[in-house]
Amino acid sequence: MGDPVLHSPADPVSEITDEIRTLVADMFETMDAAPGVGLAAPQVGVGLRIYTYSYQDDDGQPWRGVILNPELWMRPSVPGAPDPDDESEGCLSFPGERFALRRSDEVLVTGIDLDGEPIRIQVDGWRARIMQHEFDHLDGILYVDRLDDGDWKTVQKIARKRGWGRPGASWTPGIDDLDA
Repeated sequence: MGDPVLHSPADPVSEITDEIRTLVADMFETMDAAPGVGLAAPQVGVGLRIYTYSYQDDDGQPWRGVILNPELWMRPSVPGAPDPDDESEGCLSFPGERFALRRSDEVLVTGIDLDGEPIRIQVDGWRARIMQHEFDHLDGILYVDRLDDGDWKTVQKIARKRGWGRPGASWTPGIDDLDA
C-alpha cells in the first residue's frame, strides 16, 4: 500500500521484449497464487502499463488475458451508495479486506496483447469492475483511495495495525501469512 510505484502513473510499454513476456508470466503466477482476479504490473513493483485478469463467470466459463497499454472508457456510475453485498471488492495491495465501492457497470478497454495485436474488450458486471480496478492501478490509484470517509478511516486503522503503508512493506501471495 505504501510503495511509491503503487501511487504513481505507470509508463507505457514501448517494446514487447522477452523481459516483458517473463514479467507477464510471473504476474499470472502471482495472481493465481494469491488468488486474485487481476494484477497490475505496479503491484509487483514494475511501473509499466500492463495488467492481467482471470475470472470465471456464473456458468464456470473462464475469462483470462493480459492487456498492455490499455485505454478505458466507461459509462457513468449509477448515483448513490454502493451495495455492500453486490459491490464489495478487495485488492492484493490491501489484502484480506473488502469494501463496497460503486463502479461503472459497463466499460470498453482497448490496448495490445503480448504479440502487439490490438485488443478491444467490452464487458459489464464483475468483468467491468475488474477492468476498472486494474486500470486504476496503472494511474497510481488504489481502490481504497476511492472509498468514502468512513471506510477510509477504517482502512487507515487496519494499515497502521498491520504495519502497511510504508515503502518496502510487502507480502508474497501463497507464501506469507496475512495474519502474522
